[in-house]
Order: sequence, then structure tokens, then C-alpha cells
Amino acid sequence: MKSIELIKPYFIKNRLMIGIGLLCLIAVDFLQLIIPRIMKLAIDDLTLFKADMKKLAIYALYIIGIALLTTFFRYLWRKNLIGTSRIVEEGLRNRLFIHIQTLSSPYFDKTKTGDIMAHATNDIMHIRMAIGMGIVALTDAIILGSAAIGFMLYINKTLTIFALIPMPFIIFGTRLLSRKMHRLYGAVQESFSELTESVREQFAGIQVIKAYAREKEESYIIETKSKDYIKKNLRLVKITGFFFPMMLLFSNISLVIVLYLGGRQTIYSTITPGDFVAFINYLGLITWPMMAMGWVTNLVQRGKASLDRINKIMETPPEIVDKIDATTIHKDAGEIVFKNVSFSYGDDAQSVLSDINIRIEKGKITGIAGPPGSGKTTFLSLIPRLYDVSCGQIQIDGEDIRNIRLYDIRKTITFMPQEPFLFDGTIRDNITLGSKNIKESDLEKIMDKAMLLRTVKSFPSGIDTIVGEKGIVLSGGQKQRIALARSFLADSPIIILDDPVSQVDVETGSAIINNIRSMQGEKTIIIVSHRLSALCFADQIAVIDKGKITELGNHDLLMKLGKYYANTFRMQEIEEEMNAI
Repeated sequence: MKSIELIKPYFIKNRLMIGIGLLCLIAVDFLQLIIPRIMKLAIDDLTLFKADMKKLAIYALYIIGIALLTTFFRYLWRKNLIGTSRIVEEGLRNRLFIHIQTLSSPYFDKTKTGDIMAHATNDIMHIRMAIGMGIVALTDAIILGSAAIGFMLYINKTLTIFALIPMPFIIFGTRLLSRKMHRLYGAVQESFSELTESVREQFAGIQVIKAYAREKEESYIIETKSKDYIKKNLRLVKITGFFFPMMLLFSNISLVIVLYLGGRQTIYSTITPGDFVAFINYLGLITWPMMAMGWVTNLVQRGKASLDRINKIMETPPEIVDKIDATTIHKDAGEIVFKNVSFSYGDDAQSVLSDINIRIEKGKITGIAGPPGSGKTTFLSLIPRLYDVSCGQIQIDGEDIRNIRLYDIRKTITFMPQEPFLFDGTIRDNITLGSKNIKESDLEKIMDKAMLLRTVKSFPSGIDTIVGEKGIVLSGGQKQRIALARSFLADSPIIILDDPVSQVDVETGSAIINNIRSMQGEKTIIIVSHRLSALCFADQIAVIDKGKITELGNHDLLMKLGKYYANTFRMQEIEEEMNAI
């Protein structure tokens, strides 16, 4: 029942809407109960030859009036009850999205995107259905069912008792099947998550699929996932498919009992023909509540399974959070110190970084080099606390970053990752991240600094060119320069650049590096690059190999050492000379 706490606040907040909706729904139920009484009077008058055109017209007007009132109240209950379910849907989706954004990077390392998408769409839709139509069906089952039974008892107690004989079987069947339904709904939702993730992955990697002619293989993977989803749905259908016919069967058994016993009583004048017809009408009204009980069980079990899945995410705490007494950071902070820092991506995992000690002075440029997989990107990720150190501490201006507010750290640091990510929008939107307060002249300066201005001006729509999903219409170098322009625009005192010129030509890369050099003394800059000519001007260069700093010093010092940096630098020089021939 802990999951119910997720939606409880929405019921409290919208209690007036829910109350009005319930009153209107109850009004509709009672209005429906009046029509059989009118039919009884009309039939009795006809059988006793007391009816005339005037009386029949009055009965018809009563029914028309009730129909109009029913229409009015039905509109109101749908507006309020179904409207409330939509409000809950919106609020729950927003809360889920906000909470997911607070979760730390390790969570996303372990969780599939398709699974999260299924939670935000399918699961929340099932919760909405359970709340909206679930309330309606449950109210009808209680109010309409009990009131109809009351009218039936008023007509004939014995006949009512016989008519209700199948009811215990419905209750027993509902209890027996509801647990199985809950378990199977959970399995169906998990299978849907896997299918969603596979489809997302296929579309995201469609170019690779086409390039390697893997259409058949990838289609087979989707087909397998889809078959698994259908298989689990069919298991569920075996239960739900039996559930509703069972309801209808017992309803029809009740009708047979009433036709036989009620018909006899009508023949022997124990009840009037009008009472007999009214009794059958009330039995028909009970049929919906009996069916509604099955539908409610179906909706609630599906909604409960989805609510449990959503609640599991909401109860997942972020691993990286602010301390209660977290401090702020000065807006022009700059010095970064690593003290005996070690890190691994799990308690039992091998260390990615070990015993890292380095001081990065304010306003200085630090280059990070090393072979692929040595831990360079991990080193950078620890500074804005995308991950927390396993051992040791990282300080900014003498303060352990775990004692500083996360928001302040990340506003102080601009981090350009190795793989530039672009949103589906314009170049302008991707550079400004939606900000409307940036002058056109400032944008042009930033783009010129990232060697992007000439390229953008060559596009027919210029800076308002739509880049497509993940920048699909752009080259790797263009995407990288847009991400670089975004980093420059942030104007943070600390800039972290992970391989910022890896996808551009040597000439463009040199121009970008010169522009970065111009910020020397104004900002603290950390650059990772496999192209060592992009680092040789740095105040200090650290070589990371197998998670440890193996070389540290400026370009001249590292060249004298004759280790990894010097050997790689000379090799790259030879390659550049050969390419220039």
C-alpha cells in the first residue's frame, strides 16, 4: 500500500472535483433506477386497461426528462472524474521526470532508457485508467448495485434471494484470479520495457544497421522481443478472457432464475406484470455492476502493478546529494586539488583511478594525456561530481567538493563531454540551451571562437538550421564545434574539455586551441586530448596510464623524460609531416 502514497496528495488537492464528480455519478445511478418504476406503472396501467394517450404521454415525458438530466450529470461526472485522472497523470509524470533528473550517473549506467520510457508512458497511462474509470466502475458497482438490489427486495424478497444466488461465485472467482492478474500484469510491463528499449536502440543506430546490412538480424531481435511480449500478454488474456465471460455467465443464470420463478409469480398474480418487467430491468442494471467488479479488478490490478513500478523508481535515492550543511562556492573559484583520489565503478569493481595527486592552479591550463581506457574521462567526471570519489578528496579553492552544493559546483564548471550531444532543435537552441537573453552579436563572437561562424553562415537557415535528432544532419566536427560554442557561452570560471578537437581537421583544431589559449589567466582550463599538439602549450600536462599519473610537468620537461608523452608526440609529428606531403 506504500505505492498509494504517490497519488494520495492529488486526491486531497482535487477533493472538490472528485466530490462533485461522485455526486453527479450517484445522481445518474439513481436516475437510472427511476426508469424501471415508470415502466412498471405504464405496463400495469396497460394490462389493467387504465392507460390512455395522456397518461402514456406523461410517462414518456418523465423518461425524456430523466434522460436529459442523466445526460447533464453524466457530462459533469466525466468532466470531473476523468479530468482528475488526467491531472494525476500529468502530476505523476512530472514528478517522475523531476526525480529521475536528480538520480546520479551510476543509476543511468545500470538502467535502460527504454525501461524509463515505458514507466513514463505505459505505466502512467494504466494508473490514469485505474484512477478515472476505476472510481466510476467501483462507485457504480456499490451504489447502482446495492440500490437496484434494494428495489428488487421491495418488489419481492424471495425472488431477489434466488436471483442473487450466483453472486458469491463472482466474489470467489474475483479473489481467486486477481492475484494472478497482478503478477502477470507486472510481467507484461517488464516485457514492454524491454521491447521499447530494443526499438529505441534500433532506430538510434539505424545508420550502423544499414552500413553493415544487419536489417535481417536486427528485425529478428525485435521479432523475438515482440513474440515474448505477445506470449506474456496471451498468458494474461487466459485469465482476463475467462474473467468477463464468467461474470456474464452468472448474470445470465440470474436472468434464467428470474424468468422462471418471476414468470410463475406473474402467472399466479403474486406480482404484477409491471413488477416483473421492473424486476428484470433492475436485474439488467445489476449486470453492469457485476461486470464492473470484474473491470475494476482488471483496472486496479494493472494500475497497481504500474504504480509499484513507478514507486520503485521514486524510492530510489540519488547516490550523490547535498549535505545538510553544504556550503556555497565563490563565483570566480578556480583552484582544483586532487588528494589521494581513487575511484571504481562499483564496490567490487577494479579501480579505474588510483592514488591521484595533482594541483591545478587557478587561471592555468592543464592538459591530460594518456592511452585509450587509461581513466582520463573518469578523471574529468569526478570534478563536477557526476561520480563521487571512492577514496581521497577533490577540493575547489580548499573546500572538499562533497561539502559544496551540487548546483554551485555545476554552475561553476562547464563540462564538454567526449561525445557531443545535440538536442532536436536549431543550432541556436543547442548553443543557448533555450535562453532568450543572448544578443546576436555575442552569439557570433562565441561561434567565431569555436570556429563555427563561417560554417553556420553557409547554411540556408543559418543559426536557425534544424539539426535533427542528435544532430543527424551535421558532421561530427560540426556537432563538436556546436558543443564547444555552448561551453564557451556558459562563461564559467572552470572549463573542462574532453577531446574538443578530435573530430576536426588539424588547421581548424589549431585555430580552436589558439582561441582556448587566449583564455589563459582568465579561466581554469582542463583539456583531454589524444592530439598532443593541442596540449603542448599547457602550463602543466599530466599523463594518466592504467589509472595513475605516470608523468607530470610542462611540455619541455615531458619531452626530456622520453616516456609515453615524448614518444607519442614525436610519432604524431611524423604522421602530420607525412600527411602534409
